[in-house]
Amino acid sequence: MRDTCVPTGVELKNTGFGYTLSLIGGKYKMIILYWLSENKVMRHNELKRSIGIISFKTLSIMLKELESDGLINRKEFPQVPPKVEYSLTARGQTLIPLLNMMCEWGENNRDLTLEDVQQ
Repeated sequence: MRDTCVPTGVELKNTGFGYTLSLIGGKYKMIILYWLSENKVMRHNELKRSIGIISFKTLSIMLKELESDGLINRKEFPQVPPKVEYSLTARGQTLIPLLNMMCEWGENNRDLTLEDVQQ
């Protein structure tokens, strides 16, 4: 990493890199952000179906954390049964180019063997 990203002697949590990781780190946060960027607005069960193997509780926790970090909006409609929709905030949308770069890097590197990497 560049010295300006994680300077020597500075704790990772006190850097911009560490801050970004604290917001999108975890098993499902980037996947949630991805699905919201693709679909614009989704309900809890739509996200659960799209992600696949995630518990109701874990998804709820991830959504609450992303909301409290200002990355997603939660809009509740006063009706029975309750209806809640999630979408990206403007701040959350700024992370999408980063996720796209990670996707592109993965596509370009996932089939490389150790020999390919060492050359």
